[in-house]
Amino acid sequence: MIELLSSPEAWAALLTLTALEIVLGIDNVIFLSVLVSRIPEPQATRARQIGLALALLFRLLLLSVLVWLIGLTAPVFSIADKAFSWRDIILIAGGLFLIAKATHEIHAEVEANHGETQASTADRAFFWVIAQIVVVDLVFSIDSIITAIGMAQDIEIMVAAVLIAMAVMYVSSGPVARFVSEHPTTKMLALAFLVLIGVALVADGFAFHIPRGYVYFAILFSAAVEFFNVLAKRNRLKPR
Repeated sequence: MIELLSSPEAWAALLTLTALEIVLGIDNVIFLSVLVSRIPEPQATRARQIGLALALLFRLLLLSVLVWLIGLTAPVFSIADKAFSWRDIILIAGGLFLIAKATHEIHAEVEANHGETQASTADRAFFWVIAQIVVVDLVFSIDSIITAIGMAQDIEIMVAAVLIAMAVMYVSSGPVARFVSEHPTTKMLALAFLVLIGVALVADGFAFHIPRGYVYFAILFSAAVEFFNVLAKRNRLKPR
């Protein structure tokens, strides 16, 4: 451990891996923000905290079983000369779940069918949100930790990078969730991002890798355009 603190290579690996984990965590924050926007604010904050705590727990648990995790990339079965591992299966299932969930939410937004938010259904909605967060946290954790294993050899560096990235996600998730909740058009944009991310996950599961740089550039460009739209709308509403 002392050797790692005095090693420039270890610090470089930590910074690189932390940055990568934060970028990979963008998907999780977007999904979390969309989900919690459908439940009342006190529960939304609690759901967001529980979701991020679960994400951290999954990542640390997966790091503790590295040998088993590396085995996830071993082929389990083949279809038409295409071998599938457990990692592929999880990515495909998770991607399809994101696509289905985002499509359902888009339909609800278009039809203005937000369902009941009364006290009688609030608890059920809260636990349903938590259940969905658990599923998506597991999918994103698998991809994130496999990436970490490929980039660093020391588990101490991996754990430190995950902890720093999760702290950044925790700080940023609140403002992102509030912004999405206050601006309905950004919520539709976030749902479109989830479809895009889901397609990328499914493609990864079929060994067709879509460079994440393209995906994140599309997200950042669209988010910048929407940001200026929000500013323009706010300026139009100001009294002259």
